Amino acid sequence: MTGAGEQRGTRQEVLDARRIVVKVGSSSLTTAGGGLDADRVDALVDVLARTLREQDPANAAAKEIVLVSSGAIAAGLAPLGLDRRPRDLARQQAAASVGQGLLVARYTASFARYGRRVGQVLLTTDDTSRRAHYRNARRTLDQLLAMGAVPVVNENDTVATDEIRFGDNDRLAALVAHLVRADLLILLSDVDGLYDGDPSTPGTSRIAEVHGPRDLEGISIGSAGKAGVGTGGMVTKVEAARIAAAAGIPVVLTSASQADAALRGRTTGTFFHRTGRRSADRLLWLAHASAPRGALVLDDGAVKAVVEGTGSLLPAGIASVVGEFSAGDPVELRDPAGHAVARGLVAFDAGEIPQLLGRSTRELARELGPEYEREVVHRDDLVVLHR
Repeated sequence: MTGAGEQRGTRQEVLDARRIVVKVGSSSLTTAGGGLDADRVDALVDVLARTLREQDPANAAAKEIVLVSSGAIAAGLAPLGLDRRPRDLARQQAAASVGQGLLVARYTASFARYGRRVGQVLLTTDDTSRRAHYRNARRTLDQLLAMGAVPVVNENDTVATDEIRFGDNDRLAALVAHLVRADLLILLSDVDGLYDGDPSTPGTSRIAEVHGPRDLEGISIGSAGKAGVGTGGMVTKVEAARIAAAAGIPVVLTSASQADAALRGRTTGTFFHRTGRRSADRLLWLAHASAPRGALVLDDGAVKAVVEGTGSLLPAGIASVVGEFSAGDPVELRDPAGHAVARGLVAFDAGEIPQLLGRSTRELARELGPEYEREVVHRDDLVVLHR
């Protein structure tokens, strides 16, 4: 239960945050008919611009904001004569194509009232799980911030297929927060925080703080909201908060109407405390953003080496290959029972691996050439999955 004393309090980690990722959902930006609500967009930009403009005299470093914004598909519904979000991918992509331009144009005009430029950044999981693409995404965002622009990030819905989709912008926001080394993530929704039940049911209470997974035990978390224009819901927001908190980034989950209070450090919404430290950058994306294109089944010795050791996956430890994939694709590493124990970027095409199974790299180099004296999955491109 939240009381008056809590509302008067402040969160120092929020006040100290210099680089902030703010995510806003479709339902907070659009009308009931599916078009963009200019007043709602302007209200959000007013808050963000104030945060960028105001500066604590004791803190010389200017604040920076990366905006992860849903709303492209929702914005394209009305112009295309659609009364609800389509189920098929082709029409979703068509709506996104129309709506993305409208969304960025609205942000451009709204931020221009404060002399701020915006830069559009569209991402797919392919852009972030591969080493070179990941570095390019980081450089682009860092450069936009350095030049005083506000990056507006969204999933590239116009081209993303089921295999290369993040699935929801809540998870994308958590991963972007890690990508740009943010000090804080704020998730804005149409609900003012996480409740211990259905918020519309009498007797339920808002959870003010979450210190770890135990605080969420026994909590019933709902799915997508009533507006029907987004893909997420409280489940995806809590999962995003867990990802960010585990990567050392605190999270505020609240409603778009409470954005100003959240950015001012007031104790609105639900605050997720850090539960871990920052991990190797790309590995977080590999664990949470990549969609495996296939799998490698390992023997017991290789499973132990991968899960408990620090080595790479060599051909000698692979028992079989599942699916079709190309070199550089993300694949699951499974134990003999078929359970995924890790995920990694594979160095060979699926068709090449059967001839390598159970053999040493030295033997393969003698028979097939020196290019085969290497790991199937290098340790730098491998992340162990927690079970």
